[in-house]
Amino acid sequence: MPRIMTYNVHSCRGVDGRLDVARVAAVIAQSRPDIVALQELDVHRPRTGRVDQAHAIAERLGMHFHFNAALTVEEERYGDAVLTGLPMRLVKSAPLPNLPRVRVRGRGLEDRGAVWVEIEVDGRTLQVINTHLGLVPPEQKVQSEALIGPDWLGAAPRPLILLGDFNATPRYAAYKRFGALLGDARRRAPGRPGAPTFPSRLPMLRIDHVFVSEGVEVDGLHAPDTALGKVASDHLPLVVDFTLA
Repeated sequence: MPRIMTYNVHSCRGVDGRLDVARVAAVIAQSRPDIVALQELDVHRPRTGRVDQAHAIAERLGMHFHFNAALTVEEERYGDAVLTGLPMRLVKSAPLPNLPRVRVRGRGLEDRGAVWVEIEVDGRTLQVINTHLGLVPPEQKVQSEALIGPDWLGAAPRPLILLGDFNATPRYAAYKRFGALLGDARRRAPGRPGAPTFPSRLPMLRIDHVFVSEGVEVDGLHAPDTALGKVASDHLPLVVDFTLA
């Protein structure tokens, strides 16, 4: 049974303030996923020791990866990645729309993006799109519209999994837009587990999501709240076991 994980790793800086790529990789390894979608990765940034975090985590897990830089400043990059040990092909890696004139607490909004890969799973081809939406509803609106549109979900064959940090609980409009098109894995899992993921030490919010198309059956879902996971990032991972129908 294949297993997929989404995990916002917070640039590998834990809630204890410690920067530790190996610790994040260990949290991932505890769940033994076949496919991993990561958000908030730093690549060659001085603030995190100029480490290529996507490469370092993938190397520790024995996986290969595709990275999308939502932010690029000279050699510094910041963004999201999909890792797997299965055969994988990059389909698309691109930014999402932003609202350049909107400011929160005096600061501009963070650039966002998405990465779309095609992965061979049990002899079938699965589309996987990993994303990280903005913090405020107006930018989530334009970003969700872009993802639902003809350049992303509108062009993607099925079966498909869309996952990541959506910064949106089920009450948000962005969540409802995706939920109208795809199924929330939490609702399709046996027992319909709540599995909140944020904040990691006392998780109360469901803002990390896995949405599945027809052809993807959800066999199980959980947010592993191990001692290591509670400190390695400010999010817990969200893990889904699935079958391709």
